[in-house]
Amino acid sequence: MRVLGWIYMALAYVFVFLPVAVLVAFSFQDGRLPVPPFQGFSLRWYEKVLGNDDLMAALGNSFLVAVVSSAIALVLGFLAAHALARVRLPGSVLMRGVLIAPMTVSYLIIALGLLTMFGAAGVKLSLWTVGAGHVVINLPLCFAICFAAMGDQQRSAERAARDLGAAEWQVLWHISAPMLAAPLAAAFFLSVTFSWDEFIIAFLLTRFDVTLPVEIWSMLRSGLSPATNAVGSLVFLVSVTLVVALELLVFRRAK
Repeated sequence: MRVLGWIYMALAYVFVFLPVAVLVAFSFQDGRLPVPPFQGFSLRWYEKVLGNDDLMAALGNSFLVAVVSSAIALVLGFLAAHALARVRLPGSVLMRGVLIAPMTVSYLIIALGLLTMFGAAGVKLSLWTVGAGHVVINLPLCFAICFAAMGDQQRSAERAARDLGAAEWQVLWHISAPMLAAPLAAAFFLSVTFSWDEFIIAFLLTRFDVTLPVEIWSMLRSGLSPATNAVGSLVFLVSVTLVVALELLVFRRAK
């Protein structure tokens, strides 16, 4: 049975990482198409990608939207989780359900709803509207992580701080947030990862200043190229770097 378990685990890893390995391998293809046979090692596609002003602008837009929207979602999610965990309000269970509900809704439905709302309000589509959409999808994640991490230990420390004369904002800043540093960092980095490569909302809620996934989609419309593999490899590298940084800087320190 142990051997079967190892075989199953190996097959699962192959199933998950083989497409990524193929993507990265053919980003170094010296030919014009990212298909077998491999025609030699070359970095020219990475040079082409890094020298493409549109791609670099889209990369900067993705980074800006991911960081800003994740920070806003984290602050709102933390405050909502703290309020619902510390104060018993009528209908608090319903409130928690409403906050988590967007996690169960398709991104397409959320994007169409926001598109209709912005159109009715006369709001022009831009990176700000994309950021608002990413706050909507990341807020439930941040709320769920923060709410699950709040326990009696934090409650006792907060009560002691209030008894010593601390104001409510001081309790949040000096007691609650530091004690939840690991969950807060996890929520932020996960939100950045989800926002970084999100396509549907970014595609429907912007016009001219596009994010990286939308720019990659535009490249794919003109056909396959090792350049798209190179862009995908760079995006994968950023995602892996975030996950590894989260593991090394947050989870291990928490342990």
